[in-house]
Amino acid sequence: MLAASDILRVAYTPDLTTGGINHALNSLAYASHPIDASFYETLRRAIANTAVELAFRRHLSQLDIPFEVHPTAPFSAAERYAVSLNGQRCDLRSYLISRREQVLALRNNPAALLSASALVPSDQHARAGHKRNDLYIFAFLAALVTASQTDLKKALAKNQPHYLAHVLPGQWRKPTHWNPLGRLALKSESEEELLIEICGQASAREMRREILSLPPKAKVNVTNTFYSIAAVHVRQIPNARIGIYCEALEEAYVIAPEAWHNLWVYGLDLFFTGYSPYVEFAQKAKPLASHSRTYQYERTRVKNLALPIAELKPLNDLFEKR
Repeated sequence: MLAASDILRVAYTPDLTTGGINHALNSLAYASHPIDASFYETLRRAIANTAVELAFRRHLSQLDIPFEVHPTAPFSAAERYAVSLNGQRCDLRSYLISRREQVLALRNNPAALLSASALVPSDQHARAGHKRNDLYIFAFLAALVTASQTDLKKALAKNQPHYLAHVLPGQWRKPTHWNPLGRLALKSESEEELLIEICGQASAREMRREILSLPPKAKVNVTNTFYSIAAVHVRQIPNARIGIYCEALEEAYVIAPEAWHNLWVYGLDLFFTGYSPYVEFAQKAKPLASHSRTYQYERTRVKNLALPIAELKPLNDLFEKR
């Protein structure tokens, strides 16, 4: 059984968000979701998940606990890795807590997590590739996000860190034929000079980026050869439209000023609760129907297996065995 004193509170630093954003940009070429407001919410959760994974590795290093990092069966072709402790793969399950009232309550009283549930989607638990000695580790990240344009403007007014991006449609991110996109040109209708970064892939599907200075009302050609473009990034919200022309697609894609989204996750505190061996979780967890209300979700989207956080094993017990 888990006690409040077993919950590990770990400091969050901005470089964790930066690492999460970099991984998310690499993964965009394989994303299949429609690009809408909910997509950017999903993207921020993915950034938060990667940040938690990086924080977990850093915490192990600070404790001088030896670990290995291995490629794991990916959800897509994007690279993913898992920590292994003494040959036991750690499947880190993290949840982003971003509602302001809940964030404040959690930071004031981490013991509230004992009444929450550790969730694993039923289909992921049943997926091939699990081993009997795998470990589920559960974490909660208290962080703020700018989900609306109003929130974004407030963050910018306070000079908060930010990462403004626009994700391009499927035919730009993952073209049907893997050929060079040909001549690429950007044009701005803004009265101000802009710095804009193109994030895409080169011939071997490696990540490629290029930063361009875009003068007011001018057109600029892209220097490097891209085979796909996943997203574009600006340091400030343009006050007018930006267009991207692609020779291979024979079209121009236009981005309106309100179409930029802030991917930055403002992490505050990270809580590692406990762990459960894979087999034990399978024996003790109960089915939870989709659309159920839980501590971390207003409504779950899929069927889950749920186990009370209070029934997990303390992580310090796991670390002491190493």
